[in-house]
Amino acid sequence: MKVLSATVALFFACPAAFGVDRPNIIYIMADDMGYGDLGCYGQKLIKTPNIDQLAAEGMRFTQFYSGCTVCAPARCCLMTGLHTGHSWVRDNKSAIRERVPLRPEDFTVAELLKKAGYATGITGKWGLGEPDTTGVPNKQGFDYWFGYLNQAHAHSYYPDYLWRNQEKYTLEGNLNGQRKQYSHDLFTQEALSFVERNKDKSFFLYLAYTIPHGKLEVPSDAPYSDRDWPQPCRNYAAMIARQDADIGKLMKLIKDLGLDEKTIVFFCSDNGAPGGNGVLKHFNSNGPLRGTKGQLYEGGIRVPMIARWPGKIKAGTVSDQVWAMWDFLPTAAEAAGVAPPEKIDGISMLPALLGKPQKQHEFMYWEFSQARLVQAVRTGDWKAIKHKGGKLELYDLRSDIGEKNDIAAKHPEIVVRIEDYLKTARTESEYWPTR
Repeated sequence: MKVLSATVALFFACPAAFGVDRPNIIYIMADDMGYGDLGCYGQKLIKTPNIDQLAAEGMRFTQFYSGCTVCAPARCCLMTGLHTGHSWVRDNKSAIRERVPLRPEDFTVAELLKKAGYATGITGKWGLGEPDTTGVPNKQGFDYWFGYLNQAHAHSYYPDYLWRNQEKYTLEGNLNGQRKQYSHDLFTQEALSFVERNKDKSFFLYLAYTIPHGKLEVPSDAPYSDRDWPQPCRNYAAMIARQDADIGKLMKLIKDLGLDEKTIVFFCSDNGAPGGNGVLKHFNSNGPLRGTKGQLYEGGIRVPMIARWPGKIKAGTVSDQVWAMWDFLPTAAEAAGVAPPEKIDGISMLPALLGKPQKQHEFMYWEFSQARLVQAVRTGDWKAIKHKGGKLELYDLRSDIGEKNDIAAKHPEIVVRIEDYLKTARTESEYWPTR
């Protein structure tokens, strides 16, 4: 049973929390899209006019971070407002339990907004609970759910089935080896339908696209069919172009329904782009950043973030505000006029979005433990990486965004400060123990 703090309960009971100015909230997340894969972030080969338009009409962030370097823990941070030192899900799999679901006591942003009177829906990839567990979306605050429950199933874009709420939804067009129903297209249809159904009430839509993750499958490699590129690169570019066009459809619907100024739209990627298939190098997908998905260097965790809210967020702005996925829950809470839960790691970034003075994080923390524990810390412009059993690496991101020069030996006082923080940065986890 989920328990709310007295402060949160008070806000939910207060009629003022249900004011007319609270926005609809749409959070769109790409999957494995790198920091440099969008035109507005410097991409030269792949065209992304609709996402670039979001940036032109809103605020583009240059220092936004994923919750982790792989999908499940990143999504847990987004949903719960906790970083991976405190969140329940800290990796895609545990050596003790293959996939760890959210618990009944884990409180999500969907639950917060639902209790505030929002209609809540998700379509795409979830990754935080298998069938018949406590982690399925309908048990974590979502009224409506359609998509993949786990990330392995989401590698294919032509699955035999998806999940609609807690029942399997057979894709007849994909049975017996057919490839007639492209899952990404279904997610766009579901998103459009959810907005249409809830246009007369406040809603929260989490559109967790799977593009360009997993198999580089796409119905057509247009508009890049004539490019003299390796086929995986043509497919990758076409997938991003397809996603971009579908985001354009969603934004057109929002405008056509008269919801434009009533809706705040966020767009990001769940982590950095992976290496290994030639695509990252071809498109320079992680831009100037070191590392890839699966690492806690900037290339694994610094991702695109755009926020758009006409009349509230100044159009065409670029912000170097440092924030992360665990800040979304308190940001959504403040936008909706309710209080977030106590004892979370996130800070509301609504002031930064509105151009007002913003409270800052003293420390930001990540961990990842697929083979052995790796930890990362950011404090100001200092970035530290520590592999279990190794010495702490230190980088100055202000002058070294590519993390090329380890300057730990030159700044022992900073190293000591971060090492002291690391002693208290995490709680022990039964599924991801340090030993």
